Amino acid sequence: MNRWVRLFVLFAAALAAYELFAWRGRSARGSSPAASPAPAFSLLADDGRQVSLAGLRGKVIAVNFWSTWCGPCREEIPDLARVYAARKGGCFELLGIAEESGEHAEVVSAARKLGINYPVLFDDDAKVGDAFRIPGYPRTYLVDVNGLIQKVFEGAVDRDELDRALAPLLADCSQVTSAR
Repeated sequence: MNRWVRLFVLFAAALAAYELFAWRGRSARGSSPAASPAPAFSLLADDGRQVSLAGLRGKVIAVNFWSTWCGPCREEIPDLARVYAARKGGCFELLGIAEESGEHAEVVSAARKLGINYPVLFDDDAKVGDAFRIPGYPRTYLVDVNGLIQKVFEGAVDRDELDRALAPLLADCSQVTSAR
């Protein structure tokens, strides 16, 4: 009987550990990290210019990592495009960082077909993705006016989720820019 009790306790501990791990994974879906600095980068954009995160300081930036072959990426693009169309300029910028997507011409063609209206950057060697520790696509980081990551979305993000997360950051941005 003692062996059965030990086996039951071991099973219960394993189940509790699994549930804790699964809960942390679900809660990380739209997690809010402890305002860690966003890794610096400068990448070539689809229009031929270099775009750096430092050059956008003072804006709220959504950094979206995606790939042309990624189904969830393609699903979220229309919502990202709508958010960008509604909020571009002023305090907001959205950057789509393409990784593992082939030649630049292929990425530009796919971006047009998908209706991307925001800058697409090429992370050909995945160094920026590595710096952000991207485990998979899509993944979106919200970076505040001070260059700190305030929210991370793992997997596809929809328009409502993104708008809700952006609202307080953009309110802070408006206060910062009006104080200057």
